[in-house]
Amino acid sequence: MSDQATVDVPATRARPPIRQNRQTRRSVIVVDRLADWSITVGGLFVIFAVAAIMVFLAQVVVPLFTGGRIESARSFTVPLAPTGVLMANVDEHKTVAVVLAGDGSITAFHAQTGAPIEARGFDLGGRVPTAFGRTLARDNLIFGFADGTIRFATLRFTTAILLPDAVPAGLRQLDERDGTNGSAVFSRIPGNQFRRVEVAATLDAPQKISNAAIVAADYRVGGTVERPTRSFVTADADGIIRLSRAESRINMLTRQVRTTVTSATLPELSPGLEIKGILLTEKADQVLVATREGVVYRYDTRDFNAPRLAERVRVLAEGEELTGFYFLIGEQTLIVTGSRGTVDAWFTLERRDAGTSDGYALVRAHVLEPHGNAVRALSAGQRGKSFVTADADGAVWLRHTTSNQVLLRLDKDRPAGGYAALMLTPRADGVLAIAADGRTSFWNVDVPHPETTLQTIFGKVWYEGYQGPTFTWQSSAGTDQFEPKLSLVPLIFGTVKATVYALLFALPIALMGAIYTSEFVDPRVRAVVKPAMEMMASLPSVVLGFIAALILAPIVEQWIAAVLMIFVALPISLLLAAYAWQVLPRSITLRFGGLPKFVLMFVFLAIGFQASLWLGDALEALVFAGDIKLWLDGTRGDGIGFTTMILTPLGVFLASWLTRRFLEDRIAALVGAGTRLRVGGFAFLRWVLILAAGVTLAWVVATLLASFGYDPRGGIVGTYVQRNTLVVGFAMGFAVIPIIYTISEDALNSVPEHLRAASLACGATAWQTATRVILPTAASGVFAAVMIGMGRAVGETMIVVMAAGNTPIMEWNIFNGLRALSANIAVELPEAVRDSTLYRMLFLAALVLFAMTFVINTMAEVIRQRFRRRAASL
Repeated sequence: MSDQATVDVPATRARPPIRQNRQTRRSVIVVDRLADWSITVGGLFVIFAVAAIMVFLAQVVVPLFTGGRIESARSFTVPLAPTGVLMANVDEHKTVAVVLAGDGSITAFHAQTGAPIEARGFDLGGRVPTAFGRTLARDNLIFGFADGTIRFATLRFTTAILLPDAVPAGLRQLDERDGTNGSAVFSRIPGNQFRRVEVAATLDAPQKISNAAIVAADYRVGGTVERPTRSFVTADADGIIRLSRAESRINMLTRQVRTTVTSATLPELSPGLEIKGILLTEKADQVLVATREGVVYRYDTRDFNAPRLAERVRVLAEGEELTGFYFLIGEQTLIVTGSRGTVDAWFTLERRDAGTSDGYALVRAHVLEPHGNAVRALSAGQRGKSFVTADADGAVWLRHTTSNQVLLRLDKDRPAGGYAALMLTPRADGVLAIAADGRTSFWNVDVPHPETTLQTIFGKVWYEGYQGPTFTWQSSAGTDQFEPKLSLVPLIFGTVKATVYALLFALPIALMGAIYTSEFVDPRVRAVVKPAMEMMASLPSVVLGFIAALILAPIVEQWIAAVLMIFVALPISLLLAAYAWQVLPRSITLRFGGLPKFVLMFVFLAIGFQASLWLGDALEALVFAGDIKLWLDGTRGDGIGFTTMILTPLGVFLASWLTRRFLEDRIAALVGAGTRLRVGGFAFLRWVLILAAGVTLAWVVATLLASFGYDPRGGIVGTYVQRNTLVVGFAMGFAVIPIIYTISEDALNSVPEHLRAASLACGATAWQTATRVILPTAASGVFAAVMIGMGRAVGETMIVVMAAGNTPIMEWNIFNGLRALSANIAVELPEAVRDSTLYRMLFLAALVLFAMTFVINTMAEVIRQRFRRRAASL
């Protein structure tokens, strides 16, 4: 038996199974909860911050719409002469009030308490005036008398600032601020000073004007200090109306004053008319005569020696008597009141069809809320377009013409028969009403924003000097007569206009670039292109605005025809390069594909750019009659050529669709399975024919439109200005492109790879895959990119400030400027007085801009979520 070798195998110890600890470490849980808590709190803080911004903006804006309030109301009785009340007046500090009676006596009193103040009246020699006139400030007066004479007078409040040691001792205290020594009122003001207010009256010698009694008169003061002029108009009992001019010259050596009066007689009115009132403009170029029947005769007195009757206008309905008419500040608005409570505002406007000697006509512009009874008194404000009316029942209403609203209804202690005289204080912060028996009411009011309503801010408003209601923004000017125009609609329009044109420039480049780098370009090229595009977003908008305003705008102005040619030449050059590439042999295309082909595209773009510069003059001669700026002004040429350019893309698209719809099979049969050169040549020929057909179709349509009177000038194109929307579109598009491109490209790359592979495996081309599979799947991200880019364009400030011209106009003309909400805030807020109307309007503009971006972003999120749900199952 043979021995068998045996091998001893050492026993191995089995390894214990590895136990995995499936319990999450406590540190991870803590970090996760901290992150969750931090994100939640941060999100809540963001929501709170946004809500706080909105609340703050609303808090500043709300006072624009709260109207006015009565701070205090006082009633007392002052002694008056039995000859009636001619006028009442109050100084700008609401300290001293005066009442001028029919016999020339002056009653002065403390405006807040009614305490009497000494004042010397006018010595009229015991005569009672038969006519009386005044200026808007009520400091220059004219009296007319039964003997045909007139007398000029002044009634002013003199003010002086005094130190405490210059104030008389023993002042009688009137209230916590004011005291009096009997002839003046002393008011304590900040800085440990006092303000003295007293009444000063002067009366000139009588001047003979007519042989009959003066029944109506008005008076204006102008000229210079050395050569003051007094223009006045009078109507006498014989119906003769005279326009007179008194010019005074001061001898600089003797200080003697020499006055020369010249007069001109206006054309006579029909006999028997009862003149209710007469008005003269400050320049003495118009005279308005009103009869009791409600008819106004307007005279053209620009030629002092040959005045003419310009027009006759009935300003009230038949049967209603005229009770008052007077100019508002600026003398372009005439307020007319009637016996049935009518209160209307009339403008003197230049009209082509006026049929008058001066080309102007009286036009009823505003019909204000009527009183319930006859209007007995009227007082125009010295600041803005506010005025006060009082009816026979004693109701006193504070109104504003432009906003067409009653600001306050002052109905305290109505006297029987109403008030005889009214006065709206110079700062429009008080109303004085005097009854014939001396009963007096004084209201301290606060109406900080009389011109703002939803209608004046967002609707059309008829302003002085305008032919009709308009949307207008003009916040300031150089004269006190200026009326601020605060419609936000031109600013909203400017924001939308800038956004639309910027997106027209940015969207094609950004979206096509995103599709190209995502689906077609080599990954190595993409690694360079995408970061470069994203770097564009780091450029400050102020730099882009600076470049656009100082560099790009002059270049575009000089080469405007070539710039327009670029929009045509660059797409054609790219398509030409694509069709030329198809004709090349496959060996060449395979050898020089990739980067060389990519570089070749830019070569053709450069060729197209250079061709645009060469062909710019030819385009200007062919389409724009040799001078594009004159063509844009409408002084030469027609709009057929430019309309053809605009319609060419649509014509090419229609021709291409018709070819695919009706001729595709025939073309395929004709080409057959030929060589690459044959197929490429037919494709190129087809493209040329489609392009020619599209241009021809566009020309036919443009010709038809021109035959019906259509001209693009006055619409999307018009008068050229250097800083225009085209330049803004370039600069803003440059700022928006990186945002839209980056987000869109990321959305396209996030599409699952199996969708792309499945499409290509089914025989689809890369372009078909991109447009019919990838793009619909990534629609939510692409749409979000577009909306975010739109929000960026809506809120852009510095580019619009520097390159848009800041003209608040409402035209789609791409060659003129605009003013956007953001730019308006940036330009005007530093100059706005805190809590003023302009200050609050700018905050309202910010609130509107906030709301616009909020709505855009909300819509973007809602639509994005909808697209996302549709694509979730893929």
